[in-house]
Amino acid sequence: MRLFLALALALLSGPALSETRVPESRAEISLSFAPLVREAAPAVVNIYARRVVETRRSPFAEDPFFGEFFREFGQRQPRVQNSLGSGVILSDDGIVVSNYHVIGQATDISVVLNDRREYSASVLLADEQSDLAILQLDGASDMPHLPLRDSDTVEVGELTLAIGNPFGVGQTVSSGIVSGLARSGVATGNMRGYFIQTDAPINPGNSGGALIDTRGRLIGINTSILTRSGGSNGIGFAIPASLVAQFVAQARDGQDRFLRPWAGMNGQAVDADLSDGLGLALPGGVVISELHAASPFAVAGIEVGDVILAVDDLPVNTPAEMIYRMSVRGIGASVTVDYMRGGRPAEARVTLIAPPDDPPREELVLGREDRFEGLRLARLNPALRDELGLAANASGVIVLEPGAVGARIGLRAGDILLAVGRYAIERPSEAARLLGQASGRVAVQVQRGNRRLALRFRV
Repeated sequence: MRLFLALALALLSGPALSETRVPESRAEISLSFAPLVREAAPAVVNIYARRVVETRRSPFAEDPFFGEFFREFGQRQPRVQNSLGSGVILSDDGIVVSNYHVIGQATDISVVLNDRREYSASVLLADEQSDLAILQLDGASDMPHLPLRDSDTVEVGELTLAIGNPFGVGQTVSSGIVSGLARSGVATGNMRGYFIQTDAPINPGNSGGALIDTRGRLIGINTSILTRSGGSNGIGFAIPASLVAQFVAQARDGQDRFLRPWAGMNGQAVDADLSDGLGLALPGGVVISELHAASPFAVAGIEVGDVILAVDDLPVNTPAEMIYRMSVRGIGASVTVDYMRGGRPAEARVTLIAPPDDPPREELVLGREDRFEGLRLARLNPALRDELGLAANASGVIVLEPGAVGARIGLRAGDILLAVGRYAIERPSEAARLLGQASGRVAVQVQRGNRRLALRFRV
């Protein structure tokens, strides 16, 4: 009966099917990723980073109560920290991408290839906010490397492979699918980014490794997992390859710090409660709550209260997603922005620009004749906010270095001076004058992160 069916199919199929044949081995019947791994694995490397940090040895360090109060007590001592992670070679001349948290502040970086060749590496560009770093292998040529795929073409449900060095056991491959896109609620590095979600197991040591598709193209850099136990629970996150491509382009242009286009605005995601009041049929987009006068969006005619829906026809539903869309286009690009105003759709053409270094920073360092010798101050502007990773609405006079006396009264680098006594501060020269004239008991108002503090001292 089986032979009869086979002959019947052969007669009915004609020439088009006559060239097919029955699989002759178990290997031909089974699905295997082996050829794909054999092609891609040589471009995934192990990274060993070494850094020297200064720590304080305090007799209260292990005490759960006093340890918090005496963190700065004791003499500073240098200590060597070692980190282990993964990386991906992106060009034949040895350009490598990894995570910032793998190589950040490292003094010595070694990169070991799959065939056990070892290279020293130098950092070309590193960005803590995006948790990405671009390295250059010293003296490398004819390197195996992976091509980049446009992340906007990735779809949920695609098969993926994660390649890296989990737990330092050696190069390991795990498989899964793309389980989500546009994930922007996961913290990594110094900010909440924009990620591809996968259920391919990602564990410590996989950071900086490759997430590839079934054609061996890089679709993301594995960076973090969502876990309560410390192990992989099937939810991992990768930084999209499109952002990696922009990092590589800027590194090749000689940039040592990643430059993001400046939006000059604050906004929030539109939820169900907001959508009714804004005249939207469905929740989505980003409503603008603040807009700088020099913002390229303001120049293009967009106003406070407008709802940004898409950038170049790609939807944006969170501020992090909009920053990502702008970042992959790059400074100098012109994008089409779809938005809603008063319930009506509109469109604008926006040219992406670098954060302007205006108003002037007016950087000031107090000298020996000043009471607060070594105190270094600057006036915040969009460029300085971007360099320091501060919020878009941060303004005032920032402490770049506290100096010895400033540190003793509690000032820290990154503090924003708001007032000395009852006098508000807007410029570094005003801060220097008020601090120099202060006498008796003095209170300095500062913004430290999300907290507003009063530092009290006697002069």
